[in-house]
Parts: sequence; structure tokens; C-alpha cells
Amino acid sequence: MIRVLVADDQALIRDSFRLILDLEPDLEVVGEAGDGRAAVDLAGRLRPDVVLMDIRMPVLDGLAATAAMTRAGMPARVLILTTYDADEYLYDAMRAGASGFLLKDVRREQLASAIRTVAAGESLLHPTLTRRLVERFVQGPPPSSSRPDALAPLTDREIDVLRLVGRGLTNSEIAAELFLGEATVKTHLGRVLGKLGLRDRVAAVVLAYETGLVVPSGP
Repeated sequence: MIRVLVADDQALIRDSFRLILDLEPDLEVVGEAGDGRAAVDLAGRLRPDVVLMDIRMPVLDGLAATAAMTRAGMPARVLILTTYDADEYLYDAMRAGASGFLLKDVRREQLASAIRTVAAGESLLHPTLTRRLVERFVQGPPPSSSRPDALAPLTDREIDVLRLVGRGLTNSEIAAELFLGEATVKTHLGRVLGKLGLRDRVAAVVLAYETGLVVPSGP
């Protein structure tokens, strides 16, 4: 059973999410929060697997609440839900430690699938929030022929995998690009995350840009 905490300042939205998720046999809403501070407190006490986090909330907004949970080392995965699709929210959510970002117009089955995806340790972005949004707001250093110090622990193959992750490729697409098996790609990615102390694939994308491994191509 996947335990879910719903954080939104509108009671109607919280009720709607609860009704939707109650229809899923493997999802359970274990708590609700009306502001970011309450979300952080409840996440610490209830230990949910996934937090559905609104961005615009009183006391502490969703991005600050996500960052606070990340700093505290809470295991819950955060799925940002918002009506705002402005580019800066996407990047800020990724930097704060969110594992997914969805707009509130998603269908019921998409929401349930997204929760399962982030609960399994994967990352997820709304289909309309493509890689170009990240490229527009992440200004990495100029490309260099030398390997950034932050990436020193990685092998050449792991660097290749991280670069393609940063470009937004899926594991199957990376496997095809590098002529590897998909399971091998997953193993390499796991080693990348472990060696660099990264929480998940989203954090790997951010690091790939910030180190200049992937260079923004402009909007």
C-alpha cells in the first residue's frame, strides 16, 4: 500500500484528491495539510511514501516545504501539483528535491500512475513541461574538455549515462544510444546516484546542467 499525504490550502482540492485516490486499491491517503508548515510536520510524523504538494500555500509555500523535507532527510517523495505552469516553478521544484511535477488538469489515471512512479523511486514531469523549460532556467558553466570535480568519482560510461539522463532520455532510449541493455543502464544510473549522493533522477538532471555536462541550448 502506498501512503499519500495531500498538501493544499483549498479543502475542496484536498477532498477531491482523497475521493480520487480512495478509488485506487493500492493508494491510501493518510493525512491532509492546509499549509506548507503543516505538511512538513505531518510528513515527519506520518511517514508517507508520497506527498502531493501544492506550490501556493500560506505559512510556508510548497517549494520551501519540499526543500525543508529534503534537508531533514525525510524519505517521502514529493509530487508537486499546481495550476501554474511557469517555467521557474519547474526548476525551483527540481532544485528543492521534488521527484515529480504535474499540473492539476491531469486525469485520474495519470495522477494515480504518477504517484506509483515516484513512490517506486523514479521521477516524473508533466508531458507539456519538456526539457526546454529546464534548459531555459539552468545556466551551467561553459563546456570544458576536462571532467568537473563533482563528477570525478564516475567512470567514463557513467558519465555517458549521466549526460543522456540530463538530455531527458529514458533508460530504454539511453540503452539504444549506448548499445547497452536497459538493465545495464539502470545499474549504471544507480551507481551514479550512489557515488554522487543524489536522491533521484531529477537531481541527476539538475547536476548534469549545473556542472556543464549538458549545456542549455536556449529556449
